[in-house]
Amino acid sequence: MTVPPVAPDFIRDTLTRLVQINSINPGLVDGAPGEAEIAGYVAGVLRQLGLQVTLPADPAHRPSVVGVWTGRPDAGGRSLMLNAHLDTVGVDGMDAPFSAGIRDGRLYGRGAYDMKGALAACLGAAHAFSRAGVRLAGDLQIAGVADEEFASLGMQAVLRQFRPAGAIVTEPTALRTCLAHKGFVWLRVTTHGRAAHGSRFDAGIDANMAMGRFLAALDGLEQQLRARAPHPLVGPPSLHAATLHGGTELSMYAARCELGLERRTVPGETPAQVKAEIQQLLDRLSAADPRFQAGVETLLVREPFEVAPDAAIVRAVDAAVAQTLGVDPSHCGDTPWMDAALLAAAGVETVVIGPAGAGAHAHEEWVDLDSVVRLSQILVAAAVDFCGA
Repeated sequence: MTVPPVAPDFIRDTLTRLVQINSINPGLVDGAPGEAEIAGYVAGVLRQLGLQVTLPADPAHRPSVVGVWTGRPDAGGRSLMLNAHLDTVGVDGMDAPFSAGIRDGRLYGRGAYDMKGALAACLGAAHAFSRAGVRLAGDLQIAGVADEEFASLGMQAVLRQFRPAGAIVTEPTALRTCLAHKGFVWLRVTTHGRAAHGSRFDAGIDANMAMGRFLAALDGLEQQLRARAPHPLVGPPSLHAATLHGGTELSMYAARCELGLERRTVPGETPAQVKAEIQQLLDRLSAADPRFQAGVETLLVREPFEVAPDAAIVRAVDAAVAQTLGVDPSHCGDTPWMDAALLAAAGVETVVIGPAGAGAHAHEEWVDLDSVVRLSQILVAAAVDFCGA
């Protein structure tokens, strides 16, 4: 089968409209509109292209969109999902965040890079197959998911209805094939003291002072983590103390102090291992001072992601990169968490590749338009390879 060409004008015009739509995540910014408008727009585009459209919604009614370009009946091909998220972070400090202005081959605006450029590339792939009237041996699914920037409600909702054989998550990678990313564990450590008037040192136990001792121990662990043998693609694990709250007034001994911390994990690490490392620090401090009382609890876990370089989906993307760009494909890892981990955990063979640009979550954000077009062509070629001609 000849790989259908993509249409750069369609991709540019689609991306322009996507960036013009405010889809700020309300989990991040109170009163933000969320994904309803952009989900409606994407659904309309997919329907016009002849895809079967479903709008999975999570219990909070945050819509995602999945369009299916159905494969040939009884052809026995594999199904493939092209994935991008619909939501963005906030726009404080940005000038004209929804302008979608184009200068020197770059399209500017909130979400242009993270990740509406990639969403436009996915829609461009669907457009290429629709315009050519080409049916693959397996289904091609175009998924625009809600809430990736906060709790990934959209990806979880989509996975309750769709389980493709493979997936390409199109987070930005400058057209490199990304085989791994870090995960994270959020934890809360609480130290306990005894409230008393500031004049009663004999009665009070300072929970804040106790937390200070723990923070000193935690700093030692953080240095140990970064000194460990790094993962070949994503580097070493790390942690940071993110939030700290303790005490009620200046004249009182603090009865309680809470620390929120984030531990970034690499493939092969487990949440149980992460929590055990923190518990060991607390146990040592307690053994040294019976008055030291503290506990740790896990708040949220997002697993790291890794796919084998010889997996079928990786081979398909690598071949598509070589065919489209005329270069040997290069592999990389990344440090931010992505929905790729949820897909992989659900048994979906997954890889990451996306466009070039800059400014994710920053005051100036842009995506390279040529890289968006090239990504779309890579997705088309990979779909032909993975789903079957």
